[in-house]
Amino acid sequence: MSLRVYTTIQPTKSSNKSGLRLVPSELNGICLEWSEEMRYPFRMVVVPILLSTFVLSLLASPGLAYREYFTPEQRTQLEKIQTVFVDVLILTDKGTTDSTPLIDTAVRRLAEVGYSTVRQAGQPHDVVVRVKCEQRKTWEGTAVTGGDADLPDAPSRLWKGPACQLTYLLGGMKIKWQKEVRTDFEDAVAAALTAQALDAAHYAITKLQEALEKYEFPLLLAAEWGHADRLLTLLDSPDTSQARKLKIMSLLGDMQADEAMPKLKEALKDRDLARQALAAIGNLGRDGIPLLVEMMNTSPQLEVQTAAAKSLGQLGGLHGDASVVLPLLAKLQDLKTDWTVLTEVAWALGKIPDKRSIQPLYDLDKKLQAIRDPDNVTLKRLKEAVFWSIKQCDTWDQYS
Repeated sequence: MSLRVYTTIQPTKSSNKSGLRLVPSELNGICLEWSEEMRYPFRMVVVPILLSTFVLSLLASPGLAYREYFTPEQRTQLEKIQTVFVDVLILTDKGTTDSTPLIDTAVRRLAEVGYSTVRQAGQPHDVVVRVKCEQRKTWEGTAVTGGDADLPDAPSRLWKGPACQLTYLLGGMKIKWQKEVRTDFEDAVAAALTAQALDAAHYAITKLQEALEKYEFPLLLAAEWGHADRLLTLLDSPDTSQARKLKIMSLLGDMQADEAMPKLKEALKDRDLARQALAAIGNLGRDGIPLLVEMMNTSPQLEVQTAAAKSLGQLGGLHGDASVVLPLLAKLQDLKTDWTVLTEVAWALGKIPDKRSIQPLYDLDKKLQAIRDPDNVTLKRLKEAVFWSIKQCDTWDQYS
């Protein structure tokens, strides 16, 4: 007897419905033939799982913490960025105008993150940050990265009012990074009349300057360039506002900056920061799992328990780590667990499909279906989470 193992799938012009041909390979003289009934589950179950695993492996890669498309040379340039050339252009209905006030704003804001700046292209610098401000924004065409800007009704395409577009150049090459700030009015002339301002252009540019004062583009640039150390320094500063700390922690999580873990643990002591700190920890490595489990089980704040459960699901799904399943199941089966926390626990279990979750989810679903309260929004959300997670974990009946 010979074993025949189907190791590859090749396209074929045969008349079968799938258009696929399983190519056998011989192994140890034993033959095992797959029936057509067995091939269907293989295509419907195994192939999607393999693809999902591949995608998750990419997401979990530290190299994707920020801008994977940078070359090794560009990454080296990014690490060394210290001096920024600030290049500002202002366009109004009357033509160009003095850009000094906006340059001053950009220079001051970048200094908050520790960057040195120059104002002349001939002065030594590591990167160029361009700020183009217009009284009437002109659409510059499809974004280099595609996406929503390709759509006829895209906000970046439809907006014709005052706006500042921020980009940067590295080594003389424009990088695929673009941000935009706008005024809260689209017609500068009408807005100036309402405010009894004499010059509509000056009024629009002044409002754009005020927007740049509030917009956290220095933090976004530091994250884009991978400068977690600068963000951590700002996070530790007593002069940094709570709102800004929340933004910094969010960016550190997006960057998957493992060096941020100690500071994020400290932030858990602050009730206003704990939730965002847990979300950021959920983007980091497996080292955060014990801390997240502890916070989910011991925190007196429901919003912290909820955030911890959500982060466990995110972290477990991202890294394919099933060690989070048992703590989540224990929380799911704890009769004292609040429904809002229970909802996030259920969602989390669905992100880490595991056969151990199937029966507890079915048991909870049975109890919930017996409760009739159509006006209870919290109950409705819990039912939806449990139903979705059952479908993620119990896939046998879907493909058999």
